[in-house]
Amino acid sequence: MKLKTFILSAVIVAAACISACVSPAAKQYEEPALSDYFRDTTSGVKNGGVQMVSINTPKGKFKVWTKKLGNSPTMKILLLNGGPGATHEYFECMESFLPGKGIELIYYDQLGCGNSDNPKDTTMWSLPRYVEEVEQVRQALHLDKDNFYLLGHSWGGILATEYALKYQAHLKGLIISNMMVSCPDYGKYSEVLAKRLDPKVLAQIRGIEAKKDYANPNYMGLLQPNFYEKHILRMPSAEWPEPVTRSLGKMNQSLYVTMQGPSEFGIAGNLVNWDRKKEIKSLSVPTLSIGAQYDTMDPKHMEWIATQVQNGSYLYCEKGSHMAMYDDQRTYMRGLVRFIKAVNAGEKKVD
Repeated sequence: MKLKTFILSAVIVAAACISACVSPAAKQYEEPALSDYFRDTTSGVKNGGVQMVSINTPKGKFKVWTKKLGNSPTMKILLLNGGPGATHEYFECMESFLPGKGIELIYYDQLGCGNSDNPKDTTMWSLPRYVEEVEQVRQALHLDKDNFYLLGHSWGGILATEYALKYQAHLKGLIISNMMVSCPDYGKYSEVLAKRLDPKVLAQIRGIEAKKDYANPNYMGLLQPNFYEKHILRMPSAEWPEPVTRSLGKMNQSLYVTMQGPSEFGIAGNLVNWDRKKEIKSLSVPTLSIGAQYDTMDPKHMEWIATQVQNGSYLYCEKGSHMAMYDDQRTYMRGLVRFIKAVNAGEKKVD
């Protein structure tokens, strides 16, 4: 009887020691209970997590739309859409993956996009102004270094990079998805992809571009099957997922053309000279760069990004293109979740 009591006591002590030795970071790795994750912590009339954020700009005050899905004290991911000028809606695929892992999603339509105000003033379509907009959104949503992950896809990756260079002290993790950190290099890579096109098709595209006849229906008629379906989203456009077509169908063309140019086939807008290859060495926040084999962006460049930041990881989507969250979905989502949870557990890099 005494032996049994001794063994039982030893087991209890050992269990207590193990519990005491678990680091706070490791405890954070535990997923919240379903009831806690979906608990609405807002006061007043419930509106499904929507919050209109008031922002100050050089041209006055405007409101931008945000929506929270879930409730995680340590894993909140703010999503920056691409385009520029698309909407948050193509990120809806993440609802099938992230909430089940206890990660809080925060949708956000940038000024001029989707449900947010549109001042219809091209002078406001500038990168520095958008950086300050993101910072104001962060403050309004009470995001900080203990919970704030920022994911920028495509143009959103430019915005996320620029934001981090100025405000990384507020970040817990940074995800640069399908975007190089140099628009001149992006332009050069578009020429690499151009050489893979049928020469006759390329000649027709170049002929239209030389005349700047971008409204010509033949332009998109050539780009859609020969470029977009190979490098933007690798499936027939008639089968593109509804959230993608819904988002792109609401594209703010003024914003898109001003910053990107008339098409995804290279860059010609006011971002044409943006380059932060040297500056990203100052980024110490854990950073995940996501690239894909068939992307409009050079996957080797995006792998290189992970070697230049101080705590970089790289996720390669072998089957994916620019929207790898759809055409290599399993790889993309598993890698994204793994990164967020690893950083949440105190790691700075993911192998």
